[in-house]
Amino acid sequence: MAARAAVSGVLVGVGLDSVDVPRFARILARRPAMAARLFTDHERSYADRLADPTPSLAARFAAKEATMKALGVGLGAFGWDDVEVERMTGGAPTLVVRGRAAELAAKRGVGGWHVSMTHTDTTASAVVVAVS
Repeated sequence: MAARAAVSGVLVGVGLDSVDVPRFARILARRPAMAARLFTDHERSYADRLADPTPSLAARFAAKEATMKALGVGLGAFGWDDVEVERMTGGAPTLVVRGRAAELAAKRGVGGWHVSMTHTDTTASAVVVAVS
């Protein structure tokens, strides 16, 4: 039997989002300034090192929207740069939440996050779990 990692804390919220990668690429191509509005310098720097940065950026966008859903809020509740996807030493994604997103998380009793992202050439998805 495989070992399972325990999820600490009480479940506060779950968010799931998927992005159509080719459509996202067209949007970024039409509006180059959009990337600076949606992603932090660190996120753009990471993606720019990849042969095709679009799937990685789309997955990060999905994670930001999934975070909104995990907090039970909609678009505009906080700025896109209030949630940043970073990579831990082993490569796993983690969320850095600041500003208005951190305030909303504190009001909901969120003490930690779990995030999982995946992408293909056509679809990027993310699941965010908020725990107390």
